[in-house]
Amino acid sequence: MKGFLRLGKIAGIQLEVHWTFALLLIWAGFVEFQNSADFTRVAVNQGFILVLMACVVLHELGHALTARKFNIKTQRIILLPIGGVATLDKMPEKPGQELLVALAGPAVNVVIALLLSLVIPLKSYFNFDNVVVEEMLYAPNLQNFLFYLFIANVMLVLFNLIPAFPMDGGRVLRALLAFRLSRVEATNIAAAIGQSLAVVFFILGFFVNPFLILIAFFIFFGAYGENRMVKQNSLLKGHVVKEATLTNITVLRPDNNVQEVIEILLSSTEKDFVVALDKEIKGIVTQKDVIKHAKTPSILVKDIMDKNFTVIDESAEITKVLELVGKEKKSFFPVTSNEKLIGAIDMVNISEFILLKTESSN
Repeated sequence: MKGFLRLGKIAGIQLEVHWTFALLLIWAGFVEFQNSADFTRVAVNQGFILVLMACVVLHELGHALTARKFNIKTQRIILLPIGGVATLDKMPEKPGQELLVALAGPAVNVVIALLLSLVIPLKSYFNFDNVVVEEMLYAPNLQNFLFYLFIANVMLVLFNLIPAFPMDGGRVLRALLAFRLSRVEATNIAAAIGQSLAVVFFILGFFVNPFLILIAFFIFFGAYGENRMVKQNSLLKGHVVKEATLTNITVLRPDNNVQEVIEILLSSTEKDFVVALDKEIKGIVTQKDVIKHAKTPSILVKDIMDKNFTVIDESAEITKVLELVGKEKKSFFPVTSNEKLIGAIDMVNISEFILLKTESSN
């Protein structure tokens, strides 16, 4: 994935870090050097960020390993300057399961904070002599390092339990509501609360800390996206791929060349194509592939087609296609009936299907 560095695997889950994380380290180091002009403090500062990110990884592993108990896989854990993201294939729909998965991450930080509290003299940091405490906190030693790590984990718990999507607290709220309400109603209420909090954060950002404005956008659009996705899945429930399949498609041969595909692109509304030979599906070719090789129109389809594709049976639920789109980052799939090609399905057609179902239900 572009912009991401793979760090390896933990419990079979790929760990990646975005390149902007390096900017966080550089910025934090620069600010610390400006304030103290002490390379020791800069090194401690950088080490603290890395250890804190390790706590974030453990937090995301809490989500991932709990989800695994419910047969939900996690493709990767991504580290960003604002935190981490575990890309679960999906969230469990049963309220009890979602509640456990959502709470598992913050629970990890609670355990870390409790363990740190056993080795830190917390009482000495919470006395009323502010001058003494300030002098204590300024010293770059192990005790202060662990104290700051304790505070950071407590803050991670409190921040993540804000009842707003896409934070864990939003999912906890939705799960609790779903014990009494439908998933759509529960999501709608949780999303509305989340977006209301986002507006509050946005206003506070102008007076308290501009970073709150970024969090506000993150929450607002995260809540909107979650609500929209759940409503779409509800509309699609019970509907199968056959209902939204494109049957009038052009099937390419492996020996077609790019120029022939360009002519089809320009003379029709088709953007992506299935490649087959003797009724056997060989691959898929997307508009992006064609544009990429437009300067070499004589190149054959077999040399540019994607051979790593997923075939969907017409009897599968459309929601399964949405899961595949999220999992494989592809939006075009051949559709078969009794293992014979009958068409294809893509996100454009699914969106049109959702639109028609929305209008017909109003």
